[in-house]
This record gives sequence, structure tokens and C-alpha cells, in this order.
Amino acid sequence: MNEMITITVAEYQRLLAAAEELADVAAFDSAKAALADGSEELIPAQFVARLLNRESPVRVYRDLRGMTQASLAAAADVNRVQIAEIEAGRKTGSVETLRRLALALGVRIDDLV
Repeated sequence: MNEMITITVAEYQRLLAAAEELADVAAFDSAKAALADGSEELIPAQFVARLLNRESPVRVYRDLRGMTQASLAAAADVNRVQIAEIEAGRKTGSVETLRRLALALGVRIDDLV
């Protein structure tokens, strides 16, 4: 079972390029499927820019979802003042508070910290 085959460098490079293209197609198909089944979402560039500019992720995702602080507070069973403090950067929020906010916003807790 120690059979070997010899190919040219050009053929090896062609096969390598084809394998890379196949991996790209698989990644694309996976991303499209995740968008279709709702496990991933597209975030508009303006919201991504706000996150990159280090604006409070709680505020950015709250705005993305069209929620007020009061509606988020009700959905997460968290005091509205806590949300205001977190968004202003005066407090970080406990793990439990962030867990509740993440659940209400439909994001992972990692997205908020």
C-alpha cells in the first residue's frame, strides 16, 4: 500500500488552487445557510461603525433592535437606570445583568463586552 504518484509542480499548484476554491465555496454556502436559518444576521455598516468606534454595544444593539431603554429593561427584567449606566460607561453590569440583556437583544453575551 505504499503506492506513489508523481505529478508536475504545475498540476500540484492547480490542484491546490482548486482545493482552496472549494473551501471558499463551502464557507460561502455555510454563511448563506446560517443567514437563511436565522442563526446569523447581517448588521448594517452604520451599526458596525459605531461598534468599531467603541460606542456601548448595549446601546448599539438596542438601537439596531429599535428598542428604548425602557422596553429593553422590561424585556430583560433589568432596571432602566442600570441600562443607562452601562450605556454611559459608568458601570459594567454584572454577568447576570449582561446575560439578561444579551438574551433580550438576541445576541451573545460576548457581543456586549
